[in-house]
Amino acid sequence: MTLSICVAQLNFVVGDMSGNARKIIDAATQAHARGVRLLLTPELAICGYAAEDLFLRPAFVDACDDALKVVAAGTAHLKGLHIVVGHPAHADALTAGRRERSVSVARLHNAASVFSEGRVTHTYAKRELPNYQVFDERRYFVPGDAPCVIDVDGVRVGLLICEDAWFDAPAADAKAAGAELLAVINASPFHAGKGGEREATMRQRAQATGLPLVYAHLVGGQDEIVFEGRSFVLAADGSLAGRAVSFEETLFDAAFARHGAGWKITAETDRAHSPEADLWHALVLGVRDYLGKNGFPGAILGLSGGIDSALVLAIAVDALGKDRVRTVMMPSPYTADISWIDARDMAARLGVRYDEIGIAPQFEAFKASLAGEFAGLPEDTTEENLQARIRGTLLMALSNKFGSIVLTTGNKSEMATGYCTLYGDMAGGFAVIKDVAKTQVFKLARWRNAHDPYGTGASPIPERIITRPPSAELRPDQKDQDSLPEYAVLDAIIERYMENDQSPDSLVAAGFDRADVDKVVRLIRINEYKRRQAPVGIRVTHRSFGKDWRYPITSKYRA
Repeated sequence: MTLSICVAQLNFVVGDMSGNARKIIDAATQAHARGVRLLLTPELAICGYAAEDLFLRPAFVDACDDALKVVAAGTAHLKGLHIVVGHPAHADALTAGRRERSVSVARLHNAASVFSEGRVTHTYAKRELPNYQVFDERRYFVPGDAPCVIDVDGVRVGLLICEDAWFDAPAADAKAAGAELLAVINASPFHAGKGGEREATMRQRAQATGLPLVYAHLVGGQDEIVFEGRSFVLAADGSLAGRAVSFEETLFDAAFARHGAGWKITAETDRAHSPEADLWHALVLGVRDYLGKNGFPGAILGLSGGIDSALVLAIAVDALGKDRVRTVMMPSPYTADISWIDARDMAARLGVRYDEIGIAPQFEAFKASLAGEFAGLPEDTTEENLQARIRGTLLMALSNKFGSIVLTTGNKSEMATGYCTLYGDMAGGFAVIKDVAKTQVFKLARWRNAHDPYGTGASPIPERIITRPPSAELRPDQKDQDSLPEYAVLDAIIERYMENDQSPDSLVAAGFDRADVDKVVRLIRINEYKRRQAPVGIRVTHRSFGKDWRYPITSKYRA
């Protein structure tokens, strides 16, 4: 016999229970029509991942329960199909009718129910609840304590939910309960290299149990996190038997045929992509879903002629199309001619709307207004920041008038060191590259010039933008490296100190200059107050300045 399993690698919207239910029903209908017997949806598919403190609202959980009934009714006619649906479930016994009590903290399960012809046959509660990085599941859920094995056409399938499969016991217990293969439903956020890590860990799980494994993953953007899909199937020896596409919705099929004492698995395999390709697609998906799911008609950004705004523009056009992206060049008295030329060139290459609004009159007006207060004092960063804040005000005015969201263009290196202006270039609604280090910005720009993944135009970034020394152009002959260590050094220190918690002393022992280390660490520490006021942005490393980073603003600790 052959068991056909389908992964519904779908893009759900948090809180859109009716829309999510329709997606599940549509996927089930399509899968059933081609002979599928087991359909797997991602973790918490009915409500989207992650719903955060919505789980504390009784009406939200009730709406999830109602949506499950819609799925049951909408799939009751699909004879022989088993559907695994992720959802929140009450951990205590339910009383008849609606509950008038509040849902207390940590009295829910992160669960998966199995539907067959309109009936729930099994419900499994996630046993391992992650509480690190962006995860906060112990705030909302209590763990389950028992395995769940279902029978699908004579094949016993053990269910696991995401973190369960990163530990030995849940899979081993499923095997002890009779499982012949493992089905893992997931919502595991993307970061660079995470896809390979998942496959490696699941390989260990397959090898430890001697069971084949189906990994059903979510796809889509949700606020600062992105899920890349890339669902897969492993044979019992851990070898890859099939892999779904990344960063796209798909119904991914795998056929399991008994072959002696084991299984012959048939599935398509999408190729692995380069780190730059994965990063690009993650950023594009993050922008597309943030704007799309929140109803913004388009995006607007300040185009400076520099590398960061050029990269954000290319990402935005790939995500939204040229007609939904607007650029504004806002030259100051210190803007170089080549910045004008390169900005116009890039806008023309991508076919986006391009406007120029000079800020010299506003800048002079501000200085005149402040002349009495500043009498006898030299110009410094105050005047530099005035220019950035004028630009931020203009962009936000255009956003208010036309409804498009402002995309900020600051990178992780700048966010770490405070090389950005509060209420200036930090003003906006979505920070596209806030988790992308400057050295990675250059790599991505060169990758995009060599590839055209969305058909929006080849080589969109003028070469001179990539090769000229970065500058904020807020004073004469300004260069970034006047204030910061070389970016290769800076980014290496940030990665080791901020992302991997290495101490300053260990960095010096590794060969970094003590003065550079002390400067960067100090800048990271004193600019926490700025980052707290930055817009949300896309997480693409294993530790971003967001939910991964929870440091006090007020602190005397100095190491």
